[in-house]
Amino acid sequence: MMSSSSVEKIKEKLSIVDVVSSYLKLEKAGSNYKAICPFHNEKSPSFFISPGRSSYYCFGCGAKGDIFSFVEQFEGLDFKGALQTLAKRAGVELEAYRGSDPKERNEKDRLYELMEHATRFYETQFAENAEAKAYIESRGLTAESIKHFRIGFAPADWRKLTDALRASGFTDAEIVSSGLAKHPDDKPQGEIYDRFRDRVMFPIGDSGARIIAFSGRLLHDDGSGVQGKYINSPETPIFKKGSVLYGLDKAKFEIRKRDSAILVEGQMDLVLSHQAGFSNTVASSGTALGDSLLSDAGLGALSGLGQVHALSKNLVIAFDADKAGMKAAGRAEKIGLSIGMNVKVAKLPKDMDPADVIRTEGAGQWKKIIDGAQHIVLFYLSVLAESQLTEHTRMRAVRDKILPYIAVMPSAVERVHFIREIHLKTGIPEEALAEDVIRLMSNAEYIPRPAPTAAPQSREASRTTRIEERLFGILLWQEQLSPAHIDTEAVRKRLKEIIGEARFKELYESAEEKKQERIFEVESLYEDPVRLARDAEELLDNLEEESLGRELEELMAKMTEAERSEGSTSIADILEKSQAITNRLNTIKNSRFKN
Repeated sequence: MMSSSSVEKIKEKLSIVDVVSSYLKLEKAGSNYKAICPFHNEKSPSFFISPGRSSYYCFGCGAKGDIFSFVEQFEGLDFKGALQTLAKRAGVELEAYRGSDPKERNEKDRLYELMEHATRFYETQFAENAEAKAYIESRGLTAESIKHFRIGFAPADWRKLTDALRASGFTDAEIVSSGLAKHPDDKPQGEIYDRFRDRVMFPIGDSGARIIAFSGRLLHDDGSGVQGKYINSPETPIFKKGSVLYGLDKAKFEIRKRDSAILVEGQMDLVLSHQAGFSNTVASSGTALGDSLLSDAGLGALSGLGQVHALSKNLVIAFDADKAGMKAAGRAEKIGLSIGMNVKVAKLPKDMDPADVIRTEGAGQWKKIIDGAQHIVLFYLSVLAESQLTEHTRMRAVRDKILPYIAVMPSAVERVHFIREIHLKTGIPEEALAEDVIRLMSNAEYIPRPAPTAAPQSREASRTTRIEERLFGILLWQEQLSPAHIDTEAVRKRLKEIIGEARFKELYESAEEKKQERIFEVESLYEDPVRLARDAEELLDNLEEESLGRELEELMAKMTEAERSEGSTSIADILEKSQAITNRLNTIKNSRFKN
């Protein structure tokens, strides 16, 4: 198990602001900071970071925690993965974890260890295989890139990796669970054999750089098509295809720094793009593009594209210009647009992929292509303009090829803008275009998904409930300060007088369960102690008014009953109480006009 001292050492060296600001753009909000929440779609910041409490909370979706839970959610890591990521950044040695008893490690720990063994095995095999090295070097990769991306080679032998892993103490069940070996299809109980053979191997890392899967490129292709040119790891307990993009572990902070991500299709494209200086590049090959921000809604963990979306809203897609590449690009473009990204398309020369461009024409030409990327709608409009099409065919192409992209845009303003652009470029009436977009929106394959929101209780809560929540938030906040900015004992006493001892106890205990949320809210609102004291008094007055108003309504109902029963004594009591309540209400109202 991880010792608490390691956790504390990391927290001492890394503040919540240090960690979160490396992923998100923060704005000062008094003593706190705020940002656009990475865990749900929103336009106004509702994600607050408190340096004083070393924690964060989102009022939109309820995400909350400390530096470890943030990295877990954002990077899609487990707790140990987050620890390792932050320990590396903080320069803290996790000796307790590295020296733990192997018997105590769970299934995932064993699989991470196994995948690391496999990666080293493939690296060694690559270094000893002249053909594999010659192939990679012929594709333009440098020794530095080979080492950086840990490129390896799976020998043609049927069980060489399996035997090596067995010799390292891994069981057949673990080797199969990792996706690196399988049983014969016709003999489910037969002896296992290596899934990857005679292939150049590209390790796929999670956001913490732990190897979780592989993509293998066939070295000797006989053209028969029996063996796929590329094969990828199946899903395993540590690899979910929609939760990771190839190279994201190396690109994430460059994406944040440059406020832009480049999405390519293949591993070679990615490695050469990084080699050419575009280290904000990620690839979909060997993984998958999830069609939402989250890969696990229950945990709130971001998908691979969700992480990119949180780091930057600007996405340049540079897929191969062939039919298969364009089809894959179309899916990526729709997903990017549907989650609110600014999606551009880089125009590649015919029959060339990014790796070809970089290898044959250099990094300068690749930069020119990326810089020249156009918004997807404008890109396809320019493609149409260059095509020799009849009027009818052109109009159908707009409907079938371009309008589906507009239909998935979450922003109505953007939809109107691009409908106008199409009208100006083609002459098609805006009304007709809008009608088709509305029709497509009801059938779109990738429709904008509503952002997860907080429970509807807060929207439906009565005025009284909202006032109570604010007051108990202020009380909880101020009670932990020394000295407090307000007289907490006076607030506590008056609250009890207004709502009663039993109700106070019930609400105080309920507020403590949501302490972080309550404190975040009031702390972000009340930076000025003078305003805090004034508003606390006003809230107490409002709460008392609400309470007295209900009492008055109840007395009026009793008055009606008393008049029917002609009970004069009861009527006199009710009138006396009503007058007392009215006097108190007038006192509260008059106090607002003092000074």
